[in-house]
Amino acid sequence: MAVQGGDVSSASRRELVRGLGTINTLSLVVGTIIGTGIFLKAAVMARDVGSPQLVLAAWVAAGVLSLAGALTYAELGALLPRAGGEYVYLRTAYGDLPAFLFGWMRFTVGGSGSAASLATGFAIFFTALVGAGPPWIARDVSLGGTTVHWQLGAPQAVAVGAIVVFSALNALGVVFGGHVQTLLTVAKVTGILGIVGGVFAFSHGTSWTALDPALRTPGLTGVSAFGVAMLAALWAYDGWNNMPMAAGEVKDPARTIPRALVGGMIVVLAVYLSVNLAYFHSLPVQEIAGATAASPVATRAAQTFLGPFATQAVTIAIMISILGALNGAILTGARVPFAMARDGLFFRRMGELTERTHAPAASLLVQGAWASALAMLGTFDQLTNYVVFSNWIFYALTTASVFVLRRRMPDAPRPYRTIGYPVTPIVFVLAAIWLLYNTLATPSSRAEAVVGLVLIALGLPLYAWFRRGPAQ
Repeated sequence: MAVQGGDVSSASRRELVRGLGTINTLSLVVGTIIGTGIFLKAAVMARDVGSPQLVLAAWVAAGVLSLAGALTYAELGALLPRAGGEYVYLRTAYGDLPAFLFGWMRFTVGGSGSAASLATGFAIFFTALVGAGPPWIARDVSLGGTTVHWQLGAPQAVAVGAIVVFSALNALGVVFGGHVQTLLTVAKVTGILGIVGGVFAFSHGTSWTALDPALRTPGLTGVSAFGVAMLAALWAYDGWNNMPMAAGEVKDPARTIPRALVGGMIVVLAVYLSVNLAYFHSLPVQEIAGATAASPVATRAAQTFLGPFATQAVTIAIMISILGALNGAILTGARVPFAMARDGLFFRRMGELTERTHAPAASLLVQGAWASALAMLGTFDQLTNYVVFSNWIFYALTTASVFVLRRRMPDAPRPYRTIGYPVTPIVFVLAAIWLLYNTLATPSSRAEAVVGLVLIALGLPLYAWFRRGPAQ
């Protein structure tokens, strides 16, 4: 299946270092998942479904669905503990083309788009804290009959700077990157739980009344509204699949990967439910629905017991949270093009490791450059919708691969087997198909989904080019 390359350089012959222990790996799961979504998506979800109960139901549904995927990925990660994550599983189960299209999607929108979205979110809060000033360039750009307002200024510069810094830090090696991840994850969880504890200890409860119809998202009702709210929640859970991409650098992967995936998802689900209960305990649903990126729900909730100090405290907590997710996204995302290059399905230099740190520096560099371009071109919500829809196409295919690999490799050692098999992966795949259909059928999210599909399809001619011979 692999494309044969030419002479392999000494840099290409170097191997990844298994330097991520249990705590580092668990921190990758928790820290990569918890980023911007828990702070920015609650208001959108409230406007979509109109009641606290349905918002909480959407968080639970998205969390259980993500947990079902993690339970299945844990078996795949323990079975095939190599760098690349889904790319490795898809290639083993279905061959080169689906694996390449996944890798192409991760490079164009999945991994780089996640980093760009997180960096954009960080820039939103950083510039709100220190001030941004007027944009340097502002233009109205016509795209397919739709006018988009584009601007370049301090927020975009901050986003690019964050991507550059963490790409450079990860070039220092996976052990260093893992320690950075653990530090940021502990800091973010401590800050979030501090806000939750303060709300329940010092804020007066409020009633859970139905949302004013004037605040509801136009055109969304019933199942369609719940599906769109789930899409928003799934962005907050997105990243549960990232850690296996670095499986080639995990110590004792047969035990560590399943424990980190399942344990990490349970921790995140508990944190998210606690945070949302705190939101609805301290604020009326009308105020939650009216929150914005400049005045997020978390800040408004903290103001109920911290007063004027809440804005700065919550903004700093959010920024730390985002940086933890950004570091994890950059660390894990670079391993996909690295694995593709090692198989001759991407540019050869991206499969090389540095002599001193054994880090995929070329892959980190190219990923960082493209993520920076996306951060300068797209809005936060557009980027997250591109990422979520495109990712879930391959989440479904990857989860279904557990059936293929059990049939094709029945005697392969499986230190961990999917809990609830075959029901767990079947439920996940069916739910993913419904989510994808609902996204395409909903006018408010259709455009981003179509763009995601087009970007994936653009990988077909590139795949044909790589199949012709070794890439330089």
